[in-house]
Order: sequence, then structure tokens, then C-alpha cells
Amino acid sequence: MPKIKTKSSAKKRFRFTATGLVKAGVAFKRHNLRKRPQKMKRQARGTMVLHPSDAKIVLKFMPNR
Repeated sequence: MPKIKTKSSAKKRFRFTATGLVKAGVAFKRHNLRKRPQKMKRQARGTMVLHPSDAKIVLKFMPNR
């Protein structure tokens, strides 16, 4: 049987916490930031933990974690 490969795009975008939750960067922080409220930009710093339904999709892309 061939080995199952990890999606290269997923391993660059997502990390895992020690308890197995999926961390990702916050969306909408690349450009057009002048349109965004200061509160949104401030709260979108760093990373966030994905919702379980989104994390399930990421886990399919990363079978070997």
C-alpha cells in the first residue's frame, strides 16, 4: 500500500496544540486593512483555535500529524 501524504499547504498553515486542537492564523489580515475597524485588527493578532467542524477538515489533510 502507498503511504498517505500530508497536504503541503496544510502543514504550512496549521499547527497543533498539546491537546490536539488546531491553531491557525486569523483571516482577513493580509490587505485592505484601512477598511477594517481597529477593534477587528487588534483582536485578530496572533493565532486562533479553529472551530471543531473546521478542524475536522484540516485533520483529513494531515493524517500523519
